Amino acid sequence: MFSASRRTLALLLLLPVLLVGGLWLGGHPDDLPGFLRSAFVADQQTRVVDEAIGRISSDYYRPVSPGSLSGASITGAVASLHDRFSHYITPQELNQFNSPPHFTGIGVAVGPQKRGLLVARVFDSSPASRAGLKPGDLIVGVDGRKLEGLSSESATALIKGQPGTDVLLEVEAAHSGPAHGAVRKLRITRATISEPVVASATKTVHAVKLGIVALATFSLGAHGEVQEAVERELHAGVRGLVFDLRANGGGLVEEAQLIASIFISKGTIVTTRGRSQPTQVLLATGGAIAPSIPMVVLVDSGTASASEIVTAALQDHHRATVVGTHTFGKGVFQQEEPLSNGGALEITVGEYFTPSGRNLGGGGVKQGAGITPEVAVPHGVDTPHGLDVALSTLAAKAR
Repeated sequence: MFSASRRTLALLLLLPVLLVGGLWLGGHPDDLPGFLRSAFVADQQTRVVDEAIGRISSDYYRPVSPGSLSGASITGAVASLHDRFSHYITPQELNQFNSPPHFTGIGVAVGPQKRGLLVARVFDSSPASRAGLKPGDLIVGVDGRKLEGLSSESATALIKGQPGTDVLLEVEAAHSGPAHGAVRKLRITRATISEPVVASATKTVHAVKLGIVALATFSLGAHGEVQEAVERELHAGVRGLVFDLRANGGGLVEEAQLIASIFISKGTIVTTRGRSQPTQVLLATGGAIAPSIPMVVLVDSGTASASEIVTAALQDHHRATVVGTHTFGKGVFQQEEPLSNGGALEITVGEYFTPSGRNLGGGGVKQGAGITPEVAVPHGVDTPHGLDVALSTLAAKAR
């Protein structure tokens, strides 16, 4: 009994000491041991952010949802990194990003030309592809109306329409083809188009049959589509390949490794280094096409990140000739980290280095020099002219 009373008395005497000590350390966290100080300060800072959001939500003169304030605080935290490649993705943005892009039309990418619309790309399995439209063709009329003098937006709007309806195109054949200058009429049924990741085509240049494989983004599974397109072109008897990475802003590093491995039989594809993850050397996975098949990679200033990983690997392994302009120059990679609200953080987690040890961003998150092409196309690389230079370069290698 006496012992229990003594313990109670000791506890009562100790409580004020603990309270005063806690108050003192709360106001003087620098006096805490290192491991406790870090945890205490981090928890205190989190509470301050929550406190500020609560005060704004309850006291601001107009109603503000706590959710929007939380999103804004995350956006501000990421912005404080001063890293153009790191972003907060809201739940709505992430849902939209993960949905495949689609539009209504005939399945072509076009560019403005004085007399109409120049076909830059024809999507595989699209109405335009089935109708025989080719890159380099010039659309000069739509439903009996001449396009000369119209803006590209107005001309494109004439081609678009409700799925299932027909559009009549007047098309002048590609200038490098045998029917150069001939105008033909094509009736094409519009459809809802899911923009493909890969487009491919076959062209004959200087009596040499060549294949073109264009990749839009390094999304999950893209390597399988590239593999299929490459095998289809080789089965068609092409003697060389143009790999078109223009305006390809990159994507998954793992897809870059797998796609580069379609063309490179062995060796390093890329080395990655980060603060929170160990250095990784990604090697060719095997099963590449024959190294005797000549290749050209077509690039521009929009070729970035995973696109540059593949281009640099092909260049460093002397597997392909690079044609175009300087690439973007991005030497860092990001990781998408999901958040509990349904959004995600896309933040820079490391740098990558080419097989020869180059960092194309020059170190850090600033834009660097990129990849210098062996064959420069200073003007018009984003038009069929850029593709023509790539094809001529490849034809010379394949003869």
